Amino acid sequence: MSETDSNPETETEAFGSAPIDTSSGPDTTAEFPLQVDGLRKSFGGITAVDGATFQVESGTLTGLIGPNGAGKSTTFNLITGMLKPDTGTVTFNDEDITGMEPHEIANKGLVRTFQIARELEDMTVLENMMLAPKHQRGEKLWRSVLPGVRGEVIEQEEELLERVWEVLEFFEIDHIAEEYAGNLSGGQRKLLEMARALLTDPDMLLLDEPFAGVNPSLEKRLLTHIHELREQGYTFLLVEHDMDLIMENCEHVIVLHQGRVLTEGTPADIKSNEEVIEAYLGGNV
Repeated sequence: MSETDSNPETETEAFGSAPIDTSSGPDTTAEFPLQVDGLRKSFGGITAVDGATFQVESGTLTGLIGPNGAGKSTTFNLITGMLKPDTGTVTFNDEDITGMEPHEIANKGLVRTFQIARELEDMTVLENMMLAPKHQRGEKLWRSVLPGVRGEVIEQEEELLERVWEVLEFFEIDHIAEEYAGNLSGGQRKLLEMARALLTDPDMLLLDEPFAGVNPSLEKRLLTHIHELREQGYTFLLVEHDMDLIMENCEHVIVLHQGRVLTEGTPADIKSNEEVIEAYLGGNV
């Protein structure tokens, strides 16, 4: 594999070359699919999240910002079941998901990515992708060997493989499908993780610093894909430290301060908010 093939940051920018079949995409009808109410979490004598309350509107790209220690990552972990809250509730698509296990929440359609990608390094990109979709008939051994059922399994796997290639092409990583995930660059791993998340048929994606450690070219590619997916009906909640990126791309911004929501509004609202300027941006917005 050539150096160019192994590094998508050096490729020409043919954004969104393969449209994704969204027939099984987001189907939420809730105006605010994610609602967080009075969320609290303490570690010993330290309160990391202190009554955080906010909601995310369907079909939007919402930013969650705040300085180190503001509680952003802990809030993400509480929403997605990585941590259990002391008090408060998380509601998704009008269902209380507070305290559910991460896989249960993901199966509800609320899926997250991580700041450090968590691919299976000893498997190829294609194999990583094939593991992502839920409710696969072949997951149970007896289904793969019974007469009649085996045919259904094969048919589903063929449909899944077609879907996987569509998503790989959309994220422009189809040329490295047979490469082991452990050999990928940091940028390629970001693309793979977002591609895998999309294959779970989510209603909403929570992105934890998806642009950390990537160069401007790949950042532009990722943003393009995110905006295209949002236009197709997906909802995003984005944690990011780059204020310019948040202000230029998000429709709504939530500001955390010491585990609480200090304020929220449009980027213009946030830029003109004196508390935000003083507490977080040091006057540089």
